[in-house]
Amino acid sequence: MEGFNHSRVAEFVLLGLTESPELQIFLFVVFCIFYLITMLGNCLILLTVISTTHLHSPMYFLLSNLSLIDMCLSSFATPKMIVDFLAQRKTISFEGCISQIFFLHLFTGTEIVLLICMSFDRYIAICKPLHYSTIMSEQVCVGLVVTSWTVGLLHTISQLAFTLYLPFCGPNVVDSFFCDLPLVIHLACIDIYVLGIFMISTSGVIALLSFLLLLTSYIIVLVTIKHHSSTASSKALSTCTAHFIVVSMFFGPCIFIYVWPFTNFLVDKVLSVFYTIFTPFLNPLIYTLRNQDVKAAMKKKLSYQNFNIGKTAPRYPVQ
Repeated sequence: MEGFNHSRVAEFVLLGLTESPELQIFLFVVFCIFYLITMLGNCLILLTVISTTHLHSPMYFLLSNLSLIDMCLSSFATPKMIVDFLAQRKTISFEGCISQIFFLHLFTGTEIVLLICMSFDRYIAICKPLHYSTIMSEQVCVGLVVTSWTVGLLHTISQLAFTLYLPFCGPNVVDSFFCDLPLVIHLACIDIYVLGIFMISTSGVIALLSFLLLLTSYIIVLVTIKHHSSTASSKALSTCTAHFIVVSMFFGPCIFIYVWPFTNFLVDKVLSVFYTIFTPFLNPLIYTLRNQDVKAAMKKKLSYQNFNIGKTAPRYPVQ
């Protein structure tokens, strides 16, 4: 990376979420709990889907991949943020900063496409049930996941291709708890306002269009199921409402931050917490753990483990 920019700074200083020592200790405890629950919850879902035969279906295949992405998304910056709460001086190397930008856009880009794929899966299951098994074949499901990761990779490469060649020779203070593209580009020693705002705003436009596409799919599903029984309609409304809340928490901050970059709103820092920490935490609760099949499979696994642990070795009479 040395060859890209000979005038660059060696490290960046992260201001974090707050400068209050008492609040930092409180946030340290809170985010430790959030991170541990996020990792354990998503890992449990992933293992349950893999080890349970009747969950080997398109919907659960996509949900397990969502859990994998959420584990990645919650790990690219959260562990360092937690450690930084206890540090006097919060710094990150130039390479580490670029790596955070790379993984942020890789995982968020992948999750955006995967959420659209999951919406497409539910649309086919409800609106075209007779053709579901034909349309959502194993090859199609694998193709959707591969496409999600490919789009995420291409997106993050396109964002970084320009950034790596910028001269970072002076200011090195990032007003956040991780490196994000608008904040880092703003520190470049040349005027890149027009080009930078165009490049970054494309991420916001993509997020906005994806959000509108998801909203449309939810509306179509609800309109379709409205003609079924009132019980099914009520259950679908409850499920779609829960899904839409999580989708809004993920897309809302992305749209706000990237559609209007370089605005330096204080709220941007808080909004970043939603799609990097809260959304990976809530996705298992909303998308999977409310599902009866998954809960039954988990109870069965846990009961089986408890049964094996409770068994004792047979006792033989002393000779």
